[in-house]
Amino acid sequence: MIEIVNIDNEKDIMDIQVIYNDIIKQKKELKKEMITNPYKILYSFKDNNSILGFIEISFIYDRIEIDYIYVLEEYRKRHIASSLMNEVISFGKDNNISNITLEVRIDNIPAINLYKKYDFIECATRKGYYNGIDGILMKKEMI
Repeated sequence: MIEIVNIDNEKDIMDIQVIYNDIIKQKKELKKEMITNPYKILYSFKDNNSILGFIEISFIYDRIEIDYIYVLEEYRKRHIASSLMNEVISFGKDNNISNITLEVRIDNIPAINLYKKYDFIECATRKGYYNGIDGILMKKEMI
């Protein structure tokens, strides 16, 4: 089940915070960021009340930027990332956005293939964007 993470849902916020801190290795004050950033939206994919994946987006006027998408390793290849992408694209259509953008590591082939499946195109390379590893800027036109 996919749902928008509510700022008042302490359990979901903490579960995603743990993923950021332990798995992604990125320190992030998620609740504070969600309170102070009105453009931030977080969708979770849950099964039996456990978060198996999430997608974090910034919805800014007429565009969306995918900030992060993550699925727990043991649940990959079960179409969870695709379900999350479908939700964001549907949200974009409902809100008349013009495009969706994201950055991805050049060596993250599964993610690049996922984005290409949804008609994202490579726009630019960002040299050394990920601690010395190049990033690719990708974009999906919606209009």
